[in-house]
Amino acid sequence: MSTETTTAAGGPGGPSGGAVPAKGLRAGILDLGDSVMLGLASTAPVYSLAATLGLIVAVNGNYTPLILILGFIPVLFIAYAFRELNSAMPDCGTTFTWSRRAFGPWAGWLGGWGVALAGIVVLANLAQVAGQYLWLLIGDGSLGGNKVVVTATGVLFIVFMTLVNYRGIRLGEHVQRVLTYVQYVSLGIFAIALIVRIAGGAPEGQAFDIEWFNPAGAFADPSAVVHGALLALFIYWGWDTCLAVNEETENPATTPGRGAVISAFVLVAIYVSVALLVMMYATVGTEGIGLGNEANQDDVFLAMKDVVLGPWGWLIIVAVLASVLSSTQTTILPTARGTLSMGVYGALPPKFGEVHPRNQTPGFSTQVMGAAAVAYYVAMNFLSENLLSDSISAISLFIAFYYALTGFSCAWYFRGTLRDSARNLWFRGILPLAGALLLTAAFFISAVEMWDPAYGDTQIFGIGGAFVSGVVLLALGVVLAVVCRFLPSTREYFTGKPGVPAGP
Repeated sequence: MSTETTTAAGGPGGPSGGAVPAKGLRAGILDLGDSVMLGLASTAPVYSLAATLGLIVAVNGNYTPLILILGFIPVLFIAYAFRELNSAMPDCGTTFTWSRRAFGPWAGWLGGWGVALAGIVVLANLAQVAGQYLWLLIGDGSLGGNKVVVTATGVLFIVFMTLVNYRGIRLGEHVQRVLTYVQYVSLGIFAIALIVRIAGGAPEGQAFDIEWFNPAGAFADPSAVVHGALLALFIYWGWDTCLAVNEETENPATTPGRGAVISAFVLVAIYVSVALLVMMYATVGTEGIGLGNEANQDDVFLAMKDVVLGPWGWLIIVAVLASVLSSTQTTILPTARGTLSMGVYGALPPKFGEVHPRNQTPGFSTQVMGAAAVAYYVAMNFLSENLLSDSISAISLFIAFYYALTGFSCAWYFRGTLRDSARNLWFRGILPLAGALLLTAAFFISAVEMWDPAYGDTQIFGIGGAFVSGVVLLALGVVLAVVCRFLPSTREYFTGKPGVPAGP
């Protein structure tokens, strides 16, 4: 494997030392359009809206569109941090590489763990949903409730998407493009159907009201705003996938960062627009297809599909299925490339740093991430479906952790350049730091909520299962880092010179 280093173009006034090792990935295969597509697809927008919109409405009612915008603000600030750090160090390790350059090897290792952990846990959720939705399309849908069938199907989906990623970035991009078209075309048909029905006078609907965007009204209940914004954080997560394939993108120092910011803005536009249409048609009421109906909160689109689309209601099931499959593939991408980078720099055993010579993909890392996701999904599903659900709820902790770490890393790494220009001050300092502080607050607020034994579906020793599983999984990263500190193959990462890849 080559360890030839390349120097990023870097942003204006960026600090020196932006050299990153060439890892053998297929350079320049993706363009800006591919980058934006990956950013949009990896968030699973259709599924994210279906599964989360009802929960936000239950807390914030008609102020949901405003909450979606408020939840976007820290995400946008962190997107700028990703863009600026990538301009100086376009390394597929992203948070791992950047936090190590900023704060040292321990911060880097834990940042890499946060990215991998969020990916592995969410893959279990995506596999479960994919298994259920596939069987909802077949026959009378009764097999969607069969635990063994759903689990086996979910495992097959993870294995298939792992194989796609293993075989090459171009194959993965082709598969991703098809799945993205399916979900967005289906969502577009659903949105047009809503517009037609609203224009025709929805009998139980409600008219648009500018009050839905009034901060004064929303903040009458500050705790509801915070809760809703935390829920919104999850639906935006994933756009950073386009940064993880920076070394395989044209102009790696600039294109992935632009893709991340563009995809973030497109996502907020989609989410707010669809939320408005759904609210105007179904209302936030607690009866029938109302978004406040507890029976609809697990999937608001599933509850509305037949009413809105009639015999074409199955399109929504197809859209959600395509959405989760798309996100499954794009979740494996950054986790595998993150551990690849960790292997190249010596933070993990050298095997993780190997790139398949023909496929030009992180072969071993991709296989390990797929196997880890399968093992976690099967173990948790048969140990306790409720505990699986609670561990998925804890993903917000993992997301907030590594996003905040990236924001802090940006402000600290570029601290010497902040006075060079107003642009540097805002985009490298103020906004990333503000995003990091907001997400740190979100982390602790989420943790406090999860501590409550009434939170989620399980409790362990009188504490909420989501809190315990989240803290245990994060703490596992500390344990593994300590182990790697003393392993002969990874010891040099913790004791050597920062930024220099280990190995020959």
